[in-house]
Amino acid sequence: MPDNRNLSYAEAISEGLKEAMAHDDSVFIMGQGISDPSSYWGTTAGIIDQFGVDRVMEMPVAENGMVGIAVGAAMSGQRPVICLHRVEFSLLAIEQIVNNAAKAHYVSNGVHRSPLVIRMVVGRGWGQGPEHAQSLESVFSHFPGLKVIMPTFPDDAKGMLIAAIQDDNPVIMIENRWLHYVNGNVDEGLYLKPLDGPRVIAEGTDVTLVATSYMTLEAMRAADYLREIGCSVEVVDLRVIRPLNLEPVFESVRKTGHLVTIDSGWVTYGVGSEIVASVAENCFSSLKAPPLRLGPPDHPTPSSRGLIADYYPNDVKIIKAVERLLQLDGEKVRGLLDAAIERNKQLPIDVADPFFKGPF
Repeated sequence: MPDNRNLSYAEAISEGLKEAMAHDDSVFIMGQGISDPSSYWGTTAGIIDQFGVDRVMEMPVAENGMVGIAVGAAMSGQRPVICLHRVEFSLLAIEQIVNNAAKAHYVSNGVHRSPLVIRMVVGRGWGQGPEHAQSLESVFSHFPGLKVIMPTFPDDAKGMLIAAIQDDNPVIMIENRWLHYVNGNVDEGLYLKPLDGPRVIAEGTDVTLVATSYMTLEAMRAADYLREIGCSVEVVDLRVIRPLNLEPVFESVRKTGHLVTIDSGWVTYGVGSEIVASVAENCFSSLKAPPLRLGPPDHPTPSSRGLIADYYPNDVKIIKAVERLLQLDGEKVRGLLDAAIERNKQLPIDVADPFFKGPF
């Protein structure tokens, strides 16, 4: 049973790091700004005071070198956790991640392992723009040897992080910065959430929404609106991007006959595209209409407040997609859209939505 402790996503990650480090002396943290007062969006607060500078290491702005050191430490029996403030910073270390960490076990015929976790932050926010707001999960998911996780809720954030630290494979953990403020029930102590794939978080019979990370919350809100007009929506939180276990998605689509994917990253070559292709291969006969894919448009992320307002998928766009897919009554849907649009006008563009305060 849950402990009914309501924590933020950031607090859950911080607790997970502390639990993992207390449990295993081989776990240590490396990163830039992890001992800063902002404490990496609050996720590393107090850790250096508890475990000291030998296990919480401030690093220079040299990502390729830092990740290389971590890969060597992992292959030597340590379990490093690397904290990168932006997913883009990982591109400076792509050689270490893709050709060393991901392939160590394979090329050594099982002699070497590379148990490290690389935390990367994605998502919108004030002034992020084209070089600091990309969601590149599909890039890392392309490479065999890497595991890629995107927990949405605080209990998953803690449990999946601990599981990733204890895993013998390199794990990329991608966190949307807006999720750090989401609240939910989080159990006390050391616990693991298996890195086993999707979870159905809302059951329905008319349409399946499959979403990743923060887009799962937008899908939940769209589902709440659509239920008001009798549309039964099933929401699937993908959680694990690689290894990609789509059996729960197939089962859902066989039930509903309709599929919409909502990507955090671009649609072209994206995670949603992989899901749609796999659904077409495995349960084509169950589809009552062609699936729809939602995601940011295929151009660099704008910095302008005027342009960013319509850039990301949201509940309004999801409702419109479901309306088109199911051919819903336009008059009924119009009322939902008006309510959603009016509500969204009250929200600041660059600040996390306060809607999801848990417990979930």
